[in-house]
Amino acid sequence: MAKASNLVIVESPSKAKTIGKYLGAEYTVKASMGHLRDLPKSTMGVDFENFEPRYIPVKGKEDLIRELKDAAAKADTVYLATDPDREGEAISWHLKELLGLSDQKARRVTFNEITQRVVAESIRNPREIDGDLVDAQQARRILDRIVGYQLSPLLWKKVRRGLSAGRVQSVATRLVVDRENEIRVFQPREYWSLDVTLNRIEKSGSFVAHYHGEDKKRELENELQVDDIIRDIDGKEFTVTNVKKSEKKRSAAPPFTTSTLQQEASRKLNMTPKRTMAIAQQLYEGVDVAGEGTLGLITYMRTDSLRLSNEAMDAAADFIRHRYGNDYYFGKHHVFKTKGNAQDAHEAIRPTHVELDPERVRGSLTSDQYRLYKLIWSRFLASQMANALYDTVSIDTECAGHIFRSSHQSLRFAGFIAVYEEGRDEDGEAMGSPLPNLQVGEKALCVKIDKEQHFTQPPARYTEATLVKAMEEKGVGRPSTYASIVSTIQDREYVNKVEKRLVPTPLGEVVTGLMLERFTDIIDVEFTANMENKLDEVEEGKRKWKELLADFYGGFQKELQDAETALEGVRLKVPEEETDEICELCGKNMVIKMGRFGKFLACPGWPECSNTKPIVERMPGRCPKCSSTILKRKSKKGYAYYACERGAECGFMTWDVPTAEDCPSCGMTMFKKSGRGRMKPFCINEQCEQFLPEDKRGYYKKKTAEEGAEEKPKKKTTTRKKKETK
Repeated sequence: MAKASNLVIVESPSKAKTIGKYLGAEYTVKASMGHLRDLPKSTMGVDFENFEPRYIPVKGKEDLIRELKDAAAKADTVYLATDPDREGEAISWHLKELLGLSDQKARRVTFNEITQRVVAESIRNPREIDGDLVDAQQARRILDRIVGYQLSPLLWKKVRRGLSAGRVQSVATRLVVDRENEIRVFQPREYWSLDVTLNRIEKSGSFVAHYHGEDKKRELENELQVDDIIRDIDGKEFTVTNVKKSEKKRSAAPPFTTSTLQQEASRKLNMTPKRTMAIAQQLYEGVDVAGEGTLGLITYMRTDSLRLSNEAMDAAADFIRHRYGNDYYFGKHHVFKTKGNAQDAHEAIRPTHVELDPERVRGSLTSDQYRLYKLIWSRFLASQMANALYDTVSIDTECAGHIFRSSHQSLRFAGFIAVYEEGRDEDGEAMGSPLPNLQVGEKALCVKIDKEQHFTQPPARYTEATLVKAMEEKGVGRPSTYASIVSTIQDREYVNKVEKRLVPTPLGEVVTGLMLERFTDIIDVEFTANMENKLDEVEEGKRKWKELLADFYGGFQKELQDAETALEGVRLKVPEEETDEICELCGKNMVIKMGRFGKFLACPGWPECSNTKPIVERMPGRCPKCSSTILKRKSKKGYAYYACERGAECGFMTWDVPTAEDCPSCGMTMFKKSGRGRMKPFCINEQCEQFLPEDKRGYYKKKTAEEGAEEKPKKKTTTRKKKETK
């Protein structure tokens, strides 16, 4: 067996496992487990005289660093194969410095997809570490450190202990707060719709027509206008004045970028952006596929490009022709134009092997991996398929000078829709009911009139998907940061998710108000977007990173000093969040307060009334013992469990999660295993034929003391000579 003379360092063990199988015995593949060197946590770690960072080894990784140093010392060449983005480039640079590698010995390789062909090709064509990419990442890291470490203490003093501020997260929170303010000041506007049901006179058949206008389209603003029209048309004939038939083409959506993948996974799979990226990382790094070995199933998932390789489009064309027929192929490479401000460093997200359709690999994937892979595979394949074709018809009928319009469209050729249809945040355009084959000049009589009052609706609160879309459109953040931003503003309790919509908390609104008043640059959307553009310029070698930091720091320091002066002796109060829970002692609505151990309910009448109680969450379903409400509670160690609201009087308690489903056999509430992912509900009623015993619910079974003793290896006993004493 050949001795390994080359060391390949990647970030994760799963990636190391996949690449290790592709490379021969001459290569040793090890994982760095992310960053091994960073700014210190306890201090700023930046010299503001020259903006020189002070990096130290990450605490707790000393053994791994020693292991990598030993392996690097024995290797002829060290290939630094961290992720192909700014952060990955910076990790490779830190590894080079930490391991003391020379420029000749350290070689940088990147994999847009982890397949045997691409891995081998990349190893054959290494390059040097890109200093501009590293500098751009250092600038971002230090910018975030400056804001976080210098602004957070001010929030502690002026708002609440434990708060933190982030450069980009603050802007994302502002977007949510601004939307909430738009909703509050929104004034609904009245409008009316008017529909008539018409019967053909000479032939059978009826259809519905919607009021359109007179010479031009007109909106009905009040009931008076509607009643005037009804009086005009009452008892009169309608005449078909125009019949327009046409063909409508609909093109497929482009393949996924990071942003659109997170949006679509949120809409269709109910996955958070953070969860989406974690699953995508697994698919990128490699999965053991039955009959195929370990494969990276998708290309790199942090990208803003719509570009596809010619090889990928050729493979898609062959697959489409073979499975669906020539008519379903677009006819040529379907190339999508990437947005002007995109970095375009990598291809769009696509499957690495289009012939591995989702059903073929389903048995080798977890439920979430399968659902996300199917989404990516379907979107990519559809992007190279023919347009969907619709037959559309629009018919105008006129009465007393008023035009009523009917429309309908029917799918004639599915094209790409046979594989995939893009989700929408709002309801799509209605297809309309099928219409009779009407001719111009044909007469009809009105048999029914429907008028209805409507009011314009305020702008919708952001979902996680639409917030990501807004950040992308406004240039806030970059593909690698969207998921962490959305997750962070919720973790910090600046934003809550209520019925899948993002709502600012009172804390989030107070902090945003302070930032708007005192830190206009930090909270400004355009300023943040411009900063992203400046970081891009550093990456492109057009701007010096330390000059960028110096320009930012001067203005930020002035704002910080002005805020300290203006807020001297001031402490901002966060409005208490009122609940529907009634204090049983004094009858007031209880409010949510924050204590040492988290949130709790308290009476606002303190000190006259000092009643407090824990916050309880009502769960779906009913108690299997007494049919009362089930509450979610926390144990002393912080673990969630579920118990009857009657407490010890009933005695029911379980670690399993109650669902809204009833057992089809006994009608009792079904439960599911706790944990992430989609869990299959089961019945816990021992008298039911559908009962699932506890040992079959998928939980880890602890070994008994006897079992543990049997498996525990015996310790090797050694005897030592006692030291002789003189």
